[in-house]
Amino acid sequence: MKKITRKTKRNIILGGIIILIVLAAALLVHGMGKLMDRSVDTTAGLEYIRGEESGDVAEIETKIRQLEQQETGGEDERSIKEKFAVSVILGDSIPHGFAEFDVLNVSNVKAQIGAHLTQMDEQIEEAKSVSPLVVFISIGENDVTATNGDTELFIEQYTEVLDQISKELPEANIFVNSIFPVQQKAIDKEPKLADIPAYNEALSGLCESREIGFIDNTELVQDQYYEPDGQHFVADFYPLWAEHMAEVAAL
Repeated sequence: MKKITRKTKRNIILGGIIILIVLAAALLVHGMGKLMDRSVDTTAGLEYIRGEESGDVAEIETKIRQLEQQETGGEDERSIKEKFAVSVILGDSIPHGFAEFDVLNVSNVKAQIGAHLTQMDEQIEEAKSVSPLVVFISIGENDVTATNGDTELFIEQYTEVLDQISKELPEANIFVNSIFPVQQKAIDKEPKLADIPAYNEALSGLCESREIGFIDNTELVQDQYYEPDGQHFVADFYPLWAEHMAEVAAL
């Protein structure tokens, strides 16, 4: 039997090390592939990122989106639910439709049917449980009638809500949706709803003064998207609205 020289032994060892490195690299690539697969549940990863006090979560997620868009030729292939994964929507029956029609996950929609600005405590408390990076608010139609045309009172109440959100969710970016216009049939039933444009003007001014994003939805709706009551919207409208919010908020 031929004796193995020291040089041969060294070559064998080096060869084994190289094989191990190649295998490790293959496993790493395989693991990264799974991470990049959008079908993988990223909830745990997002929770970990949120827990990192030393990191800028918004910046990290922006970079992740940029990398994903580079891989897909610049097109965003994420679903609406994926885009709103770290967001929450507060408000009344109008945004509640996101959950009702399964456009967004229930966990991302805290809006309550019939809500007024003076009844937002529960929603804000529920929002804290999901630690959102972005908070969307869509409320006001009920308050137009409740404040009886008093836009100053409306702005006072809205300011209190914004202050509370800023206090309870200091790391979240806030975006305020304009109050949606209603059809004439709804105004005939409740004349005060004709004041919605004036309320939106006041609301836009509030957002500007606080440097908060204002999402103007006035031109977004068309007659075919209204429910028979002339106030609420059919299911087909919600994906359009969601994409509009995502675009303004750069989700």
